Amino acid sequence: MTKRPVAQTLAVTIAETIRYKITIGVLTPGQRLSEAALSDELDISRNTLREVFRVLTQEGLLTYAPNKGVFVSVPDMAAIIDIYQVRRLVECDSLMHAYAMHPAVQKMKHAVSEAREQEKVENWIGVGTANMKFHTAIVELSDSERLIKLYRNVAAELRLAFGHLNDPKILYAPYIDKNQFILELLDTGKNHEAAETLRQYLDLSERTLLAAYKRSQSSY
Repeated sequence: MTKRPVAQTLAVTIAETIRYKITIGVLTPGQRLSEAALSDELDISRNTLREVFRVLTQEGLLTYAPNKGVFVSVPDMAAIIDIYQVRRLVECDSLMHAYAMHPAVQKMKHAVSEAREQEKVENWIGVGTANMKFHTAIVELSDSERLIKLYRNVAAELRLAFGHLNDPKILYAPYIDKNQFILELLDTGKNHEAAETLRQYLDLSERTLLAAYKRSQSSY
């Protein structure tokens, strides 16, 4: 078996780092990325960083604007609808076939606890990050490396879509209790009810985001 070239391996690692920064809200929609600053921060060459930019642009996470540079993408309506279609297919199926003693269930519980701690100090971005961890753990219930990898990309795009909300509390606050309820259903073996609850939850979340997107467009 041939080894993957070092530069290619580094590019994959750096791409995952930037993807994670987007997922946790460190990099925000529309933000311009400085090639010089990032190459220094990540201690990589400009050529390696350009390869990373190319990969993340193909994934829809970054956008290149001629004569302006590279920017963190701002998902449009079609992207939001597509993201939620994937979420319903992957997350609801993962819940449907999960078992209560799966290690990822503990991660879901930790995510709910983290969200409640962030809620106390009204750190709604922190609540959002905890919420992302909860849903990532749901996908881990599938025990499918391919689905988990796919969801990492979807989660980063989703976080960018949340950028359309001027007040993140509107989206995140109601879902702490909803996440707790899904956990309780899963703990008692009510997988079908948990999956259906999540489906309704995702429908509401999608409508909230699409409404925010329409408002953001009408303001231009």
